[in-house]
Amino acid sequence: MKIDKFHSNFQLNEVSFASVDEILSYASRFSDEIYPFLESWFSADAFITVKTSGSTGVPKNIKLHKKQMINSALATGSFFDLKENTTALLCLPTEYIAGKMMLIRALTLGWHLDMAAPSSYPLRGIKKQYDFSAMVPLQLENSIKSLNLIKKLIVGGGVVSSQLQDKIQASNCSVFATYGMTETITHIAVKRLNSFSSLQNNNSNESFQKDFYQTLPNVEIYKDVRNCLVIKAPKVSNEVIFTNDMIHLVSDDQFEWLGRLDNVINSGGVKLHPEKIEEKLSKIISKRFFVAGISDDKLGQKLVLMIEQPFASLDEEVALKLKIKQLKSLTKFEIPKEIYFVASFIDTETNKIQRAKTLGLLK
Repeated sequence: MKIDKFHSNFQLNEVSFASVDEILSYASRFSDEIYPFLESWFSADAFITVKTSGSTGVPKNIKLHKKQMINSALATGSFFDLKENTTALLCLPTEYIAGKMMLIRALTLGWHLDMAAPSSYPLRGIKKQYDFSAMVPLQLENSIKSLNLIKKLIVGGGVVSSQLQDKIQASNCSVFATYGMTETITHIAVKRLNSFSSLQNNNSNESFQKDFYQTLPNVEIYKDVRNCLVIKAPKVSNEVIFTNDMIHLVSDDQFEWLGRLDNVINSGGVKLHPEKIEEKLSKIISKRFFVAGISDDKLGQKLVLMIEQPFASLDEEVALKLKIKQLKSLTKFEIPKEIYFVASFIDTETNKIQRAKTLGLLK
């Protein structure tokens, strides 16, 4: 499938192009990273090879059909009402699918796309206003004061903590968490994170409910016998995708994400979802942390709290335990039995915590 067309309104860093050759020539001078991707995109091959993040397993290369990547771009444009001449900021690495899709959306929909070097502080030095951008939670955390520069922002690649959600409630920027994976060509569902009082408008796509993900167009969802999400999205995937994400199915197009089946802890016969517990604990813990289950003779697994911190005094640990016990949102089963402090977590290439390997540091 040779793609020799792009939207006539497409701009990259305020530069317009009359041909594919002009785009490739500019990219070759501008970026060693995007040039080979764009060269592959405009080639006769029907597929693009991309690398998964490795957050749910070993990173691997997979092939995505170009037509389905275009379909994904069209779905995002339709859902968020991002038409031609949309101004957008690309501040994610183009090595992975999230960054690549920002380019494909711009090429397909006729956006005016500016590229910023991937950074933990993506809006530092930015004065221009944008209609749309995509970030990871750390970038959002470091951009709170400048969020008014962006009208709509999607956040993926990790969970947005309760503390961080609290910080964005007063922002004029509409912030959305995304659900998706490389195999679904980024997001197939989004969840609004702020400005819930302003949802009553004329856009029918704005029918969001707090805590629930809303699917994009042409996405069918249901759950299997494990209570895990199943995705049927023929526009972006030829196969039905059986995930390990446990959900509460709210409706035909909405779901609540409970956590990974792989991470579920069976403690004395009680099943605990670490991600839900972490959401509650994030209100009182500012450092990076996670909860997990470790072997216990009595309970089978006991719940422990891992905090990325080189050292904690006894007084500090006692004070934290008291705060946790006083947290009314936690049930008695969700209170960690032990707290461990680790100097540095083990991460994937995309800075996602590798829970099992980090737990191995305790041995």
